[in-house]
This record gives sequence, C-alpha cells and structure tokens, in this order.
Amino acid sequence: MNTLKTRILLAEDDESLGILLNEYLKAKNYETEWFKDGEKAFKSFQRNPYDICILDVMMPLKDGFSVARDIREINKEMPIIFLTAKSMKEDVLEGFSLGADDYITKPFSMEELLLRIEAILRRSKPKVQDQQVYQIGKYSFDYARQLLSFGEHQQKLTTKESDLLKLLCDNMNLLLDRNAALRAVWADDNYFNARSMDVYITKLRKFLKEDPDIEIMNIHGKGFKLFVQ
Repeated sequence: MNTLKTRILLAEDDESLGILLNEYLKAKNYETEWFKDGEKAFKSFQRNPYDICILDVMMPLKDGFSVARDIREINKEMPIIFLTAKSMKEDVLEGFSLGADDYITKPFSMEELLLRIEAILRRSKPKVQDQQVYQIGKYSFDYARQLLSFGEHQQKLTTKESDLLKLLCDNMNLLLDRNAALRAVWADDNYFNARSMDVYITKLRKFLKEDPDIEIMNIHGKGFKLFVQ
C-alpha cells in the first residue's frame, strides 16, 4: 500500500494486544516499533523519526497522556492516536486537549484502526501524497482531482464521494467494514451518518453503472464490497 514505509511508534503495555497490533501493522507494510511502557516509547521518539504515534493511555512508568505532552513539546504536528479501555467523557476531552488526532476505545477492529491511521496520514501529509489514479473496470478514478472518467465522459465528485470511493478502491473485491468506513469518512458511525452513507453508495452505483462488470455489493450487517470482474 505504501511505497515509502510509514514509521509508526506503538506504545501498548498489554502484551497480547501489542503483539497483535505490531504484526498486523507490519503485515500492512508499516514500519512499526512497539514498546511496552511510555518511558521507553518516549525515549525512542527522541532518537528516531516517526510519522504517527499510537499510544495506550494506561501504561506503566509513563502513561499515554504524559507521553503525548512530552511529544508535543518537541513536535506540535506529530499525529497521535490514543488507545484506551476508558470511555469517560473527561478522558476523551483530555486526550483531545493534548492535540490528539483520534481516540479509539477498546475493543476495536484492526480494520477500523487501519482506516483511521490512513485518514490521519492523508490529512497530515502534503497533498501530493494523495495523487492516486485507480482503474475500476472501464473507469478511471483520479482521487486527487476528484474525477471519475468513462471514455470522454467525466464526473466531478464531492470530497465525501471521493473519500468513500477511495476506500472501496483500496479494498477492491474485499469487504469494507461499514462502521470503519463511517468513522473514516464521516468521523462518527451514528444513525444519521449511516443513512447519509447509504445515499452516497447509491450515487456511486449510479456513476459506475455504464460498466456491467462493476458492482458495489451490500453485505448485509457488515459493509460493502466493490466487486470488479
């Protein structure tokens, strides 16, 4: 997925979850360094370059909030995602007050975490990083220009249409988890956003209808699949 590997600092004291996250992110072509306590994680941050930090809130020696405060003194732009078993409003507010880019409450799906990482990196990196062209059957989709082309016909897409179609393209012929897509594009998987996404899916189906080998399938209770023969 990434031509130049993105470097991730992962701080998680739960060994089972840490191993799982470390192996999953490496399998997705991210260069990941995992630390079991906040103190070691911050020392590594001081010595090495990273593109994004994923910090568990409750850790020995130095908690995630403390690590984030120290990181912010060095780099105010570093993307940070907090992982926590807590869901109290006060904890969420504290996390965002420290400049967190996202906050994920355990348990969560690996696919959801991956989509959130990708969404944050798209926002934080220069736009040139997003200049990607996808071939969808007989269509060409230019994500950077938000343009869907079929022969001489060109369809200008909205930002949300483009972001949703990009997620489908990145998971072509694979299941795109419904809630993960909602959080990645709409930032919230509430009922109203879910209805809005259904409308956008219908619009994308209409835009892609000229090629009979393309289908956006609704996988009941799970999500969507962009199927291209």
